[in-house]
Amino acid sequence: MKKLFFKDTTYVSSQDTQAEVFEEVYLDLLNKQLVTEDFLESLLERERNYPTGLDLSPVSKVLPDIAIPHTESDFVRTTRIVPIKLKKAITFNNMISPSDQISVHFLFMILNENGEAQAGMLADIMDFINSVDKEELCSFFKLEDPEAIYQFLEKHFTMEVSA
Repeated sequence: MKKLFFKDTTYVSSQDTQAEVFEEVYLDLLNKQLVTEDFLESLLERERNYPTGLDLSPVSKVLPDIAIPHTESDFVRTTRIVPIKLKKAITFNNMISPSDQISVHFLFMILNENGEAQAGMLADIMDFINSVDKEELCSFFKLEDPEAIYQFLEKHFTMEVSA
């Protein structure tokens, strides 16, 4: 079994736009040699063509909206989920209804060097959101300390991918 979350890739961002958040995280991931130089361009392009914003109101009216950005495995050198708390809501287009815009407060960026596991990782994120107590999840989405975010995920996110 392989871990999905790591302290050194848990982020809190004060950026104002998708592109700024993506670039901020990309620069650190590139420095850690977890992504290729073309990762950022590919991520931005994929987000334009296949939006990843997710309206969580069908799960619970109290939960903030999230996004699950990702790109092809060609641009990734590891498999993990990168949690990113946004200090300011950022507009994303809706995954289900791409012409609709939603205000996103949290990102679960998927890095997946094995393209086949992508859908499974997306399902694992949704299982996490559906299985954790909604009040606890609301508190989690308000956390602004990377260590606290990481610890919550380590405790509550029980799905792991095979190595």
